[in-house]
Amino acid sequence: MSGPTLGAVLAAGDFVVAPGVFEMFSAKIADRMGFKALYMTGYGISASHLGLADAGLVTYRDMVERARTIAQGTATPLIADADTGFGGLLNVRETVRGYEAAGVQAIQIEDQEVPKKCGHTPNRRVVPLADAVKRVEVAVASRKSSDFLIVARTDARTGLGLDEAIRRARAFAKAGADILFVEAPESEAEFARIGAELAGEAKLLANMVPTGRSPMLPAATLKRCGFSIAIYPGAGMSAACAALESAYAYLLKNGSLEDCPVPAFDMKRLHELVGFADIWEFERRHVDPQD
Repeated sequence: MSGPTLGAVLAAGDFVVAPGVFEMFSAKIADRMGFKALYMTGYGISASHLGLADAGLVTYRDMVERARTIAQGTATPLIADADTGFGGLLNVRETVRGYEAAGVQAIQIEDQEVPKKCGHTPNRRVVPLADAVKRVEVAVASRKSSDFLIVARTDARTGLGLDEAIRRARAFAKAGADILFVEAPESEAEFARIGAELAGEAKLLANMVPTGRSPMLPAATLKRCGFSIAIYPGAGMSAACAALESAYAYLLKNGSLEDCPVPAFDMKRLHELVGFADIWEFERRHVDPQD
């Protein structure tokens, strides 16, 4: 990675808008656009890698290897979803170590029961507060560098109410979390209350999911409420799925892509995106050198 770390960006007071990435096309495109961070979405990895729902079905190995590929193939700081840490406290320790070694700059650990569920779906349950705090304590103790940030997420709002979610987030801050993530507030007023009560404890992250449980608030509003980061997990995968469906439907109907109205990269842009220029230069110098 080149440029400032995520920690340095946050320390400077910059508001971070982080688009969701889920494989290398999305990561490489987002990496070139000037975002201050990228967000590796567990929902997107589960769906794109396995074709399965974000319901605790991806493994640590699935996630850490994709985190490594994305982190090493991009220059923008990467925040990566790590669900509940993929098991008990020993698993949390190994997950933190593995993500840090992979080049991730911030790891997200949540307080759901195992197996977890997507944060904008029903029937999520959280572990007792003491167990959740212990996860955060282990995560903090397991990192090698304080530049590797711990994002502590609580899913308590939906089932137990906002008071309990704020109580948990405050406890996570005391346990050493760098960034607090109260999942699924249900109004702008709730975002404002979270900011008012927790902004002094740690940096705050908001999850913006169109058609999810939370309202879509502009970055300026979130910043005014006391937040420092907004992630957009569905920004890439939702648009990609819509474009794929439209392009495939056009091809099925017409038997050709001629005059297809769906925006598309031509082969020149695809070649450039995936690095063929470097391959061709290598071949020019080493495989077929000119006499």
